[in-house]
Amino acid sequence: MLLVLGTMPIFLYACGDSGSQTTSGPTTISFWVRSADEGFVKPVVAAYNASHKNKVNLTIVPNNQFVAKFGSAVSGGTAPDVIAIDLVYMPNFDAAGQMTDITDQAKALSFFKDLSPSHVRLSTYDGKIYALPFSAESSVLIYNKALFKKAGLNPDTPPKTWAEIEQDAAKIRALGKDTYGFYFSGGCGGCNIFTFAPYFWASGGDILNQDGTKATIASSPQVKDALEFYHRMWAAGDMPAGAKSDDGTNFLNTFTTGKIGIQGTGAFAIGSLKSTYPNLDFGVAPLPGKDGGNSSFAGGDVIGIPKGSAHAKEAFDFISWCLGSDVQVDQFAKNGSIPVRTDLAANKYSKLDPRYSIVSQQLVIGKTVYSVKENELINDNNGPWVAMIQKAVFDGKVDEAIATGQAQFTQILSAS
Repeated sequence: MLLVLGTMPIFLYACGDSGSQTTSGPTTISFWVRSADEGFVKPVVAAYNASHKNKVNLTIVPNNQFVAKFGSAVSGGTAPDVIAIDLVYMPNFDAAGQMTDITDQAKALSFFKDLSPSHVRLSTYDGKIYALPFSAESSVLIYNKALFKKAGLNPDTPPKTWAEIEQDAAKIRALGKDTYGFYFSGGCGGCNIFTFAPYFWASGGDILNQDGTKATIASSPQVKDALEFYHRMWAAGDMPAGAKSDDGTNFLNTFTTGKIGIQGTGAFAIGSLKSTYPNLDFGVAPLPGKDGGNSSFAGGDVIGIPKGSAHAKEAFDFISWCLGSDVQVDQFAKNGSIPVRTDLAANKYSKLDPRYSIVSQQLVIGKTVYSVKENELINDNNGPWVAMIQKAVFDGKVDEAIATGQAQFTQILSAS
């Protein structure tokens, strides 16, 4: 799903069509994406280029270089016409004045109200919209049905509370020395906001207030409960030792061995496991709250037009085309992605596999951390979020971890 901005109201043409052209010759739009998006973006760009007079020139930027490279490009006056980036970075880009206001064009879209609410929220700053949804992700629980059967568990009844996860993990661990009940990437900040935070969100807790300006770790008992929940499974030996040092490298790889019973992951895992590990029988379920309910991280990328783009109108034409129903269904859903439009969650491809219906539903209810300092607080694997998890889960010092985490979050948030 791709987007960008412009100045011409898009109601002048139909989304999904070729879009209006105002120049005598074709315009080439420069488009930067992260390397993590290369696989699904290339076919979309190819389809656009094959059907439009204007063309998109795609540049793939290494994940860990994108933010710095983009900042340098903006300050140097060489920014691309369009960028797609993890939605958690957009508040910082907006606050820094690096993106173009597309409020009027966005609200003129006939399906604006159906766009992923978290993506739109993260792209809104001071009441103005600076980007639109590009790709969608939601976090869910996956579980190995074969191991459930071996452990005497019902493979069609996934756990719906933390206690049920603990009980199921213990029974699966009892199957043998190389089989474990639960897994998570303990050294990965992004992984854990994605799959750990929903546990306490579903239970009513949070680590930041609504506008991301104040830490609420110490005042949310649900955060402490969730850390203790993970620590109990670690102390019981239900997780492999590698969980402690995993910086995200093995976020899904460990589950593919067939030796892990339960873990949190994202919608992307469904297509990946189906295509690469067709014999791995797995189920998908919501990430539960302590005593029921569920939540999810609404993730993915947003796309917008940097300040200074010489082709803002053409860029927004490209965005609107990508959000059209034909593209959303036949380019994205067909290839296993969640449409960023909630009105397209139930489509001809998602109906072929009920697991996609679950991840689409979770996107609608999902939350996303909003903060202009999200990277320092959470995504940085050397930051306070990972440090708190490490100290609480693996060292068992939960109270100390919470106190330190609260203090470090507050210090970062109060710094200019």
